[in-house]
Amino acid sequence: MVNIKKDQSAEEKIIAAARKVFLSKGLAGARMQDIADEAGINKALLHYYFRSKDKLFEMIFMEAAQKLFPKINFIFESNMPLFDKIEHFADEYISVMVENPYLPSFVLNEINREPVAFFKKLNEKFGFPDPALFLKQIEREIKKGTIKRINPLQLLMNMLSMCIFPFMAKPMFQLRMGLGETQFRDFMEQRKKEVPKFIIDSIRR
Repeated sequence: MVNIKKDQSAEEKIIAAARKVFLSKGLAGARMQDIADEAGINKALLHYYFRSKDKLFEMIFMEAAQKLFPKINFIFESNMPLFDKIEHFADEYISVMVENPYLPSFVLNEINREPVAFFKKLNEKFGFPDPALFLKQIEREIKKGTIKRINPLQLLMNMLSMCIFPFMAKPMFQLRMGLGETQFRDFMEQRKKEVPKFIIDSIRR
């Protein structure tokens, strides 16, 4: 058994190494040995700090969610015009996903495995984004005649799907379209503008 006092700098070093390995190999492809090698420590020490790959990944996910969810909540609850919200939503969501492209797969796996426990954990930590005010704003804009008649929930699903799907299908895009990592990141930077433009053009009267 490793007899060593845990320290924050070592944990941060391991987390930084794990991010790099998850980014290059994904959650399924990453191994604890890969993370230990990247951090420059032995595997026993890695297991002392983090019992499993899933526990380590969960910590990284929570850090990313803590960056994203409060921003999305702020957008949903702010007084910004609807089109500005759509633009900010795409920008914030894609920005976090570019740095953590493995997160959508992890979220879907957790939702399918233990949906109630997963959402409860997220909500207790920093509040899961509540789109209620955003959906009401869409309804108001429909009544005012500024946008076409559309089911508000369908619009929200379109926003989420267009932001998330490229990361879910990243391996397919890279393999079939010949996109390298840098090219994919550049493509997603462009998508921050393309997604809201496409959505706004489709609903603007």
